[in-house]
Amino acid sequence: MKRFFTFSVMASAMLMASLAVSAQTHSFKLGQWTEIQHSILKELNRSYVDSLPVDRIMRAGVDAMLEELDPYTVYIPEEENEDLQMMLSKTYGGIGAIIHKKKEDNVIINEPYFGSPAHKYGLVCGDEIIAIDGKPTKGLETKESSDRMKGKPGTTVVFTVKKVRTGDTLELPIVRERIHFPDVEYAGMLDDTTGYILQAGFTENVASTIRAKFLDMKKQGMKRFVLDLRGNGGGLMSEAIDIVSLFVPKGSLVVSSKGSTPGSNREHYTTTEPIDTEMPIIVLIDSGSASSSEIVAGAFQDMDRATIMGKRSYGKGLVQSIVPLAYNGQMKVTTAKYYTPSGRCVQAIDYSNRNEDGSVGHIPDSLTREFKTASGRIVRDGGGITPDIDIPVPRYSRLVYSLVLGGVIDQYMIEYARKHDSIAEVDDFHFTDEEFEDFIEYAKTQDFDYRSSAKTLYDQMKKELEKDGLAEAMAAELDALEKALEMDKERFIRLKKDEIIPFIEEEIVTRYWFQEAGIKVRLRYDTQLKEALTKPLAV
Repeated sequence: MKRFFTFSVMASAMLMASLAVSAQTHSFKLGQWTEIQHSILKELNRSYVDSLPVDRIMRAGVDAMLEELDPYTVYIPEEENEDLQMMLSKTYGGIGAIIHKKKEDNVIINEPYFGSPAHKYGLVCGDEIIAIDGKPTKGLETKESSDRMKGKPGTTVVFTVKKVRTGDTLELPIVRERIHFPDVEYAGMLDDTTGYILQAGFTENVASTIRAKFLDMKKQGMKRFVLDLRGNGGGLMSEAIDIVSLFVPKGSLVVSSKGSTPGSNREHYTTTEPIDTEMPIIVLIDSGSASSSEIVAGAFQDMDRATIMGKRSYGKGLVQSIVPLAYNGQMKVTTAKYYTPSGRCVQAIDYSNRNEDGSVGHIPDSLTREFKTASGRIVRDGGGITPDIDIPVPRYSRLVYSLVLGGVIDQYMIEYARKHDSIAEVDDFHFTDEEFEDFIEYAKTQDFDYRSSAKTLYDQMKKELEKDGLAEAMAAELDALEKALEMDKERFIRLKKDEIIPFIEEEIVTRYWFQEAGIKVRLRYDTQLKEALTKPLAV
């Protein structure tokens, strides 16, 4: 026993010494590199041939340093604090409208938000802003135009506006307001018994909004509830916990976090009484569902409280905190990993183990581990939240992506607004065949990449054959294949009419009846949601 005690003391002493040496080594390396960096800057400042751009090279150095850690640890200088607040609270001071701008043209109002100053003061899609506070908008970049329109709530900005429908030019003073993008973009009954909420984020008070909307739909006869988190990139962990609290017993573990400091190691339990623990819940997720969305989906899945449907989520199991720095700067830094009630971390990318070239990869399925839900169902870590029921995402042609992302449909809306003073009510509105012909004529005049996916692969293959010196020998075969794949712009658009029309209808309705109306049109064509409603629930 004495020898064992002596050995234990020696082992403890060795461990403590090892930890002390490790800490000293870490501190020494930090001091060493700080001194090296300082020496480099001093020498550059003394001997570099040109004036040293200190701000630029230091910012580049800081950004490059943080990029070595993960994409979520970033430095925010004082002048970018407004962007941080926008990210955290989804608010800004301004008039509340999306604009369209080319440097050589005036600012064009593309999409005013319901209830915003732009809406209240009568700005509509297609109105041109000729000047902002007397400064002509022609020649301004998009960001500069946007910055001039933004400002402190309560202040006034004066627009010189050319109205799209009358052609009149007028001076329009608009009082800026605090613009908030709602996290609950839509809430309503899909049928007599199915309630639906589309949640776009996790900023402050979204749980309270969901609570109120849920209770309202319950009064309308809701018997099952759909929470749509597709494309929801997350936000405040506290709001995710509060949302789960609405539907599980008080005192339930929702999520835990583990980091390198004692303060980052915490378990988060529900602290309020739920509003409903029995109603069937469907949670829709996809590859764009991340962070707080995964906390909600993972907690519901582990507690067998909801059926998760859709596609596997993004896999962001990291927690960020905002740390104040010198000169009113801030740093958003990853301080912990979070774990669902069963103990799994959904983080899909291993930033701590990079490849030799500095790249990172997803954690392979072979290295993920099994965990169990409350009822014993098997779930896995390391790769986001895998839905209980997999439902395919609609596939669109390359042409549709080009029309949407290339802004062709968006810009067509301005042309449409110039020709139509009003449209039918949302439920009655449909884009007619005659109007589609008008869209084709407009699209034919626009410069965008309308190649099919097959044609892009052909072009890539031809380049590779040219590199290998084989293109000339295969010229006849390549010409024949190219002719078979070639399709003119008009023919391709007609072929994809059924894919294109839903996007056009949503955009048009949004311009005339605002954002909720556009979502109602989107739901009209949402095949993934419709399939989810036919599935038996897993819990």
